[in-house]
Amino acid sequence: MSKKEQSDRVRNCLKLLGKEGLPRHIAIIMDGNGRWAQQRKKPRVFGHRAGVESVRELVRASGEMGIEVLTLFAFSSENWRRPEKEVSLLMELFLMALEKEVRKLNTNNVQLRIIGDVADFPEKIRIRIAEAESLTLNNTGLVLNIAANYGGKWDICQAVRQLATRVKQGELEPDEITEEKIAERLKLHDLPEPDLFIRTGGEQRISNFLVWQLAYTELFFTPVLWPDFNRDEFEKALISFSHRQRRFGQTGKQVEQRRNA
Repeated sequence: MSKKEQSDRVRNCLKLLGKEGLPRHIAIIMDGNGRWAQQRKKPRVFGHRAGVESVRELVRASGEMGIEVLTLFAFSSENWRRPEKEVSLLMELFLMALEKEVRKLNTNNVQLRIIGDVADFPEKIRIRIAEAESLTLNNTGLVLNIAANYGGKWDICQAVRQLATRVKQGELEPDEITEEKIAERLKLHDLPEPDLFIRTGGEQRISNFLVWQLAYTELFFTPVLWPDFNRDEFEKALISFSHRQRRFGQTGKQVEQRRNA
């Protein structure tokens, strides 16, 4: 089977799924930019720039398919440990993306949110983040979350600190702290939890990404490096998701009975 035939087959399968067979929320770790560049004898930042095109393609595809939420892990709280030059170049790329891409997102009715501890970013980036979020705030299409200086453990800690403050002020009793109250204070609290998690680049771990929110998410790992992760690869992940039975603690029989009711 030729590459075109394979691609057509995947697209045809996707059409058969319908909107009900698609995840509402997809979370992605975009891994492999540096290795992609090294394979081509280029600096690592070359791979990061190439990865921006994959982001564009996935945002377009998600919007066209009617997916509600796309969350991309762009820069973790641990990434500050990378070489200083690479971090500096990543900051420049982030700023450039905010300046160049936001108007296109707004034109396409995409709501952009940046989740993470943005206080650590340079002032220029913080200003651009505020402007981008304000510009796209009322858009009703795809919600695009960019996790920047984000860590899943940090997310839980900041939520617990809010609750601890309420306890200290006498507004809340310790035994009133529930999973629901913690979840209400996490980033993305007002959005459905991820149905599908994708990690490119061959690694098979979640790397402190949405630790709480991924508790019942379906996981999909691929060896494809992020700059090569195109629409065809994305659709393969969606096909894989459609074959999963999501039981949430129930038996398979219970799930089938509920589906057929």
